[in-house]
Parts: sequence; structure tokens; C-alpha cells
Amino acid sequence: MELTPDDLRIADRYKLLIGTIVPRPIALVSTMDTHGRTNLAPFSFFNGVGSNPMTLLFCPANRPDGSMKDTLRNALPADEGGTGEFVVNIPSESIARQMACCAEELDASESEFDLCDLHEAASVRVRPPRVAEARVCFECQTLRVIRTNPDAPAGGNIVIGRVVHVHVDDAIINERFHTDPDALRPIGRMGGLTYCRTGDRFELPMGRAALDAPIPES
Repeated sequence: MELTPDDLRIADRYKLLIGTIVPRPIALVSTMDTHGRTNLAPFSFFNGVGSNPMTLLFCPANRPDGSMKDTLRNALPADEGGTGEFVVNIPSESIARQMACCAEELDASESEFDLCDLHEAASVRVRPPRVAEARVCFECQTLRVIRTNPDAPAGGNIVIGRVVHVHVDDAIINERFHTDPDALRPIGRMGGLTYCRTGDRFELPMGRAALDAPIPES
């Protein structure tokens, strides 16, 4: 099958993306609007950017009517009407239900923290709270927002943030900053409503040596 994206419906392009770019890490993003109201929403178009400076990105799409989601509006730089700050909370398996609950569409006056039984904890460097139950939280200041199709239905937005503070549960990290995945128990997003665990893992050497390395059966 050979496909030209412009010939496909937007919904079908989306299904191709989420069904083939897998598994995707999940960012549970907490923000605060200019009135001090909090918002919490999951995004699986999310990843790290670089370590110098420490940066990451997440991608909130526009709503079906082309308007901005609350998370994007809140995370915009101050000169664009937002607060210019957000927190990326990494959801573990223990809060998977609450994370999925945060996808509920609420009025800006309502908080997903209250609906989904998650608790706010004060951040150190930014105003939006972090999720108390999350074992890793990245406090970020917005560096830039790139809009691939402003005001269009499902138009993409890339929010790039500089990490200014990190919370890590002592139980999942050692003195060399190696994280224990069995303690973190992260989850990933597949297509549709499907999620995955990350318990089936294997190691490979880098470079040419990888070609001769065995891969154990799952």
C-alpha cells in the first residue's frame, strides 16, 4: 500500500500515526492559567529533545473546531497570553487509570486533579503544580511553540520546554542517575485505546556489534 497523506482523511492520517509510531511515552502535563486555575492532560506525542540544555517537547493538537486546548493556551509564552510554564509528569502503571481519566473534556473552571483523584504538590521553579503521585516530574519553562497549521482542526503544535527542575523518587534512581525501570513501571501508548507495559526488555551493543548479537525471544 502506497499512501499520499493529502489524499487521506485527517482521521485516517491520525490512525496511521498512532498505530505505527509505537510504543509512545506519555506526558501527563500540568499547567496553570493566568487566573491560577490548574489543568492536567495526557499527551503521547511527547519526547526528549536534548540534554544541553535539558529540553523536552509535547504536541497538543488543536480541537476539532481549530481552537487551542487549555494545556496549549496555558503553556504559551507570556507575550502570547499564557504563563510560559508547565510540568511533565511521567505516569507509572499505578496511576494509569487516573492518567486516562484526565483526557476528559472539562470547562476551564474545573480541574482534572479533582475529577481524577490525583493530588497537587508544589513545584520548586514554576507555578503549575506537579502530580504528587508521579515518580518523575520535569518542571519546564516554555522556550518556543511551533504551530504546523494554526487554527485548523487537528492542527499540530510543538511545545518545547527547558527543564529547570526535576523531581525523582529516590526509590527508582541510583547515585549514577541510572533509573530502575522495574521500580518506575512506566506505561506506553499504542494505537486506539491500547496501552502497553515495558517489562519485556533486551540489551544490544551499539554499532556493528549489534548485527551479531542475539535477541532473546519474548
